[in-house]
Parts: sequence; C-alpha cells; structure tokens
Amino acid sequence: MVRAAAPALGLLLLRLLQLLSLPAARSSRPGGPGDLLYISEYFSQSAQKLSFYSWYGNAKLFRFQVPEDTVLLRFLLQASKGKGPECTSMEITIYFRYGAPPVINPLGTRFPSNATVRPSYNLTMTLSITLQNSIFVNITNPAAGDWFIAAHLPQAAGKIEVKGFSIPCAYIFQPDMFVLRLVDVPVLQPDIPLQQTIASPARPLHVKIFIPEYTATMQFTLRSCVVNSTKACAIRVMLGSIMLPQSFQKTLSCKGTADCSLVLHSPPWEKWLQIMAENLDTANASISFEMIASFTACKPGSTNLFLNFYNSLNQSQSTPALGRGRNASTLGMLGNTTLLAVGAANNASNPGTFCVQNQPVIREDLDVASVRFRVINGPSIPVHSEFPTLLLFNLNTGMDSGGTLVVNLLLNETSLSIGNASVFACMSAASPVLTLNTTHNCSTAFFQGYPLNVTGSSTEATLIIPYPETDNWFLSLQLICPRGQGECNKAKAKVTVSTYLTPCFDDCGTYGQCSLLRRHGYLYAGCSCKAGWGGWSCTDNTKAQSVGSQNLATLLLTLSNLMFLPAIAVALYRYYLVEASVYTYTMFFSTFYHACDQPGVAVMCIMDYDTLQYCDFLGSVVAIWVTILCMARVKKILKYVLFVLGTLLIAMSLQLDRRGIWNMMGPCLFALIIMIMAWVYHGVKRRHCYPTSWKRWVFYLIPGITLAFVAISVYAFMETSDNYYYTHSIWHILVASSVAFLLPPRDKHKNPWAWSQKLICRYQICKNDREELYAVT
Repeated sequence: MVRAAAPALGLLLLRLLQLLSLPAARSSRPGGPGDLLYISEYFSQSAQKLSFYSWYGNAKLFRFQVPEDTVLLRFLLQASKGKGPECTSMEITIYFRYGAPPVINPLGTRFPSNATVRPSYNLTMTLSITLQNSIFVNITNPAAGDWFIAAHLPQAAGKIEVKGFSIPCAYIFQPDMFVLRLVDVPVLQPDIPLQQTIASPARPLHVKIFIPEYTATMQFTLRSCVVNSTKACAIRVMLGSIMLPQSFQKTLSCKGTADCSLVLHSPPWEKWLQIMAENLDTANASISFEMIASFTACKPGSTNLFLNFYNSLNQSQSTPALGRGRNASTLGMLGNTTLLAVGAANNASNPGTFCVQNQPVIREDLDVASVRFRVINGPSIPVHSEFPTLLLFNLNTGMDSGGTLVVNLLLNETSLSIGNASVFACMSAASPVLTLNTTHNCSTAFFQGYPLNVTGSSTEATLIIPYPETDNWFLSLQLICPRGQGECNKAKAKVTVSTYLTPCFDDCGTYGQCSLLRRHGYLYAGCSCKAGWGGWSCTDNTKAQSVGSQNLATLLLTLSNLMFLPAIAVALYRYYLVEASVYTYTMFFSTFYHACDQPGVAVMCIMDYDTLQYCDFLGSVVAIWVTILCMARVKKILKYVLFVLGTLLIAMSLQLDRRGIWNMMGPCLFALIIMIMAWVYHGVKRRHCYPTSWKRWVFYLIPGITLAFVAISVYAFMETSDNYYYTHSIWHILVASSVAFLLPPRDKHKNPWAWSQKLICRYQICKNDREELYAVT
C-alpha cells in the first residue's frame, strides 16, 4: 500500500474534498475555530494486468487497510485496455469483502460438502468503445481493518496460446482508496449520560464506545431529544459499521420526547463500536439529546482456577507430542490465557455463579496459513446444559485469513446421559453466542455465525470456512433437550473438538494442486484443479475425466512418440549416427515427460518434473536443428561444429525462456537459411537444380515438408486444454514422420547399415573406399 507522494499531497486532498462533496474540513466545536474535525487520506496500489478466469490464482487481489474512525470510504476503480485490434469489448468482475479475500465462484462449481460460503459483494465494469473506464464505490461508516478487492476477466476460452506467436490484449486494473476519518471522536462512557447536539441535518454526529470482553448485552438509550429546546425531534441512530458482503448495522429511530432504546446481544468484544446519529427533521434546526449505554457482563467463573490452566499447560509441554519438533506459539498461548484461563467446568465449585465455561486453547503455528489449535485437558471437553462451553481461536494475526478454517465435532455417545439430547454449537467471530439454550439462534449483534449440531444418531459434524475473517473466533457449545432445559437439568456430554487452519482443504484432493499465492506481503492459498475436476477444493466431478479417459490420454501422448522409431531406423540405415542419437534422446524424454505431465492418476515420473520438461523441450528443438542441417549436405566438419554450437545456444535460450516461440523458430529459420545457401551453392556448382532427382522431390521432400507444415499448424492454432491429448499426439506423429521423409540419402560410398560393420572391425584391415591404382609393368 503506497501513500501519495508529499509534493502532490495538496492536490490530492483538494481532489478528495471535491469527490467527497464536503463543504469544509474544519470543525465548529467550541474547542477552537481552527480545530480539525476530518482528515482525508489517499491510498493506492500498483496497477495489475488482469487474466481470464479458470481458478482463483487468475484473480488479482488487492488489500487495503482502513484506519479507525473512518466515516466515509470511497474506492476509485480504474480499468483500461490496449489499442490493438485484438482488444475487444470486455467485462471485468470486481469483488469486495471485509476481513478476508473474497470467496468467489464465477464458474458455478460446487464447494466441498460441509463448507459454508456467503457470496461476496460484486459489480461489473465494461470496457467497450472507450479505452478507459472508472467507477466509484462509496461506503459510509466502514469497519476498520483489512478490505480486499479481487478482479478478473470472464472465463478462459481454454485455447493454448504459443508464447510470442500472438500478442494478447492487456487489460489493466487499478483501485485507489479515499478515506475520510474523524479526529477526536466523542467517547460514550458506560452508565454516564452524554449530552450531544446536531447543528445541521447535513452533519451527522459520530460517537464511539468501547465494548469490554465478557459483555453479554449492551443497552443503548436515547432520551430528552428536543429541537431548539422546545419541541420534540426525530432522530435516527445507526449502531455498528458496514462490513461487506453482509452488514448487520442496527437502526434505532426515535420520534417525540419519549425515551427509545435498543438492546444488542453479544456485541463484539474488545472493540470500538461506532454510533452515528442523524437529524431527520427537514427544518434546518439544531437538536439536542442525551445518550447512555449500559452493559450486562457474563461472568466466566472464578479466577482461582487460573493455576489449573498452567498446570495443564506444563503437563502438555512435557509430553512427547509437543517435544517432537512442534513449538506452540507463545504469543497465542498468552493471548488465550487472557481470555480462557478460567479452567474447566469439572473444577468449578459453584457452576451457578457464572454463565459460561471456558476451555483454554493453545495456538500452534505450523507453516504459512497452517495452524493447529490444541485444547488443554482435551481433546474431549465437557458440555453442559446450564451454560455454554466456550473456546477461543485466535485468527487475528492478519495472515490467517488466506487459508481454510476446519472445525470438527465428535460426540462421545457413552457420555450422553440423555439419549434424545443434542449438542448445539455455533462458530462466530468477534464475540460468542451466549444464548444457545433459549434462542437456538447462531447470531451475535453484528455477525451471523455458523451452526453445528451433533446427536446420538449423528455423532459427527464438520464445518469448513474458506478464508475466515481476521478476528478472534469463538466456538460455543451447549447441551439442548427437545422438551426444554428442565429435562436436561445437570446433564452433560463429552465432545471431541478438532480445529485447524490449513492452506487448502484436504490439500485440494487427488485431482488438485494447492498453490500459495502472494500479493505484496500477503499470502493466501488456492486450488488449481486438473483432469476436468473443478470447485473450490477440486471436489466437483461434473466435468471430470474418467480413469479410462485419463489412461487413454496418457497412452496417446506417450506411445505417439514411438513414431520416432522409423526416423531412427532411417538415420541408422543411412549412417547418420548423431542424428539417430538425437532422435532417440527426444523420443525417450518426450515419452516420460508426458507420462509425468498427466493431470490425473495415470502418472509416472522417473525424475524431477522440471528436468523432464527441460529435456523434452531441448530434444525437440535440437532434433529440428540437426535434421535441417543434415538436409543442407554441408561438409562433415562444419556440420558437426554447427551441431554442437547450435545445441549449446538452444540450451541457453531454453533456460532463459522455455516456452518462447522464438526458441523453436529461431534455430529453424537459421538452419533453413544455411540449407538454402548450401542448396544454391550446389545448384550453381552443378548448373542444375538441387536436389537433382525429381523422385527425391515428389516422394520425399514434398511429403515431408507437407507433414511439417501440418504439424506446425496443429501445434500453433488447434491445441486447447480439452483436445490437448490427441492434438499434441498428432503433433508427435506428424513431426516424427516428416523427419523420416526429410533425411537425405546416404553417401554413395557408404553401404547400408555400415555403422554395424565398424563395430566388429577391430584389428582387421578395413576396406578402403577409394580404388587403389597398381602400376603394370
């Protein structure tokens, strides 16, 4: 994230004030006429080239941090395209989300079972006739913290483009963020009335209050509202901040002089709650009112159980499980201790004196976006009917939102004292659900949680949350009876809780690859699916290839390389040993590269994939190089020098850019120039067209050249991701066949298979190709 440069700061602030349509940026408070009320800031990120969508890695991700006390957020979204004829009208899809990267599904594929997904807020931007387009997105009272924007082009067509053969159009996207935040926001203290005045309907009032931890409910009351100290007023109060894609702002409308109040259940713990009051009166008159807030605390239990937590912690650290290379996060342990160090319910002497049972949890960092949570005295925990059992999972490091949170509950049937009872659980962010037994509703004041339920007939439940919001997450569990809590009096159950954060759920399965993606310093993960599988975790088999299709594809791509056997036989027959060696090398590595390159289960890798790919590309280009030079019929010493020098240069160029079209076209064109020059030289020297035989042209050269051109056309224009396995097999067959036709005939003084006779020559007097002249006397 880059702030505007200092020399342009004045222009940017002026532009921001114009964009925000604010009459002024100074306060009219009694503190002084020059006291600043608003501060405007501008944030920008570098432009990114958009890609057509096939998996999450094609979406370009942008991360912005909204400061505290922001009252207005405006995103400026700018898009542009190139000027070439290849740049057509294009629709760009843009997603917004607070707290974590957007969870998107533009292909309409299925998510894994037990995954709970809430669609991200999105909009589209069209680039048609104009080369540029820009739109604004305004958000009032946004939540402070991370905001993410993702953008991509429509679904990819699937055509395999040869790099350098065509120039793709560049579609560029850049978001900017304008922020207007307040300075010195009035603070509402608990149980202390705060007198406020709204001078004009155009200038709403902003107040904030801090929510302490263990707050069960908050009651907000507005009273004594009058206009110009005489008549009743109309006012609207908004509690909470905007969080996309879902927002749970609470609205309180007050008319008249009567008091009006609003109760918030489970407000976010240890956070500032924003309160905005608006004057609904059409007359331009000031209104005054009084506001007051009070809290109801949820007592977590007596603090004399704090030592039990540390005793359990010390015992866990001394076990071999934590001694075998696993280091628990000290910061995570201390953070959890602050909230959840009250011990277990079986140690509580008087359960009726508190409303929640806490279970201490250790956060164990394993890798990037990989965390395991360990329950002290667990993994089985007691669940009661009188009060919920609470577990805290710390996911507020700022780097945890790029993974997948998995929660698994397993009920111990033998511990369930009442057969028809069930354990209801709720996973929520920012604050826990504390009224499971009365409401059976998995929602807090500003967050809709994720419910789970286990019973005697269904003892296991799993919850998968892709890209969880950056926050403290709470798991509340309570025993529920169908006939009321009287039936569950003093009943309990034991539930095994397994919670972990992983980059990709189930490591993307058999037909997927989990890739770690990076945007500046932010890391997140996504699944790249293969063999026709799709979905967020590659679990959607709607278009999946069968195992038979995968085997057929592997056989076609590997066995088609056997068409090099005729070319190798022709080369050996005509005494072209170096060329035959190159063809053998190409056939071998092309076969095993494609055997390793398969997307499904029919895969065999004899060595590292990158090594096989490099050797395949090198062999293919060198095979073309030596074939054309062999057709040139230059002197042997020159031919072998060109063989070695060309191979070294090709190896270097492939190391620089393996998929560049000129790595193949360059050697081909240079070898063709050498061949044409040699043929012209032979034709001028013999005063006859070269090659001289019309049979050579009709039966060998023309068929070989035709096969080569057809092969290049298939390779460059016809290959797609769907037909790759048979179009690329055709490429193998055509290229190998063209080599057998294009190899020149053997030298007249060489016998067929002459190389085999040299193998057994040893100390024999070998035949001289030149006729000896004897003097006759």
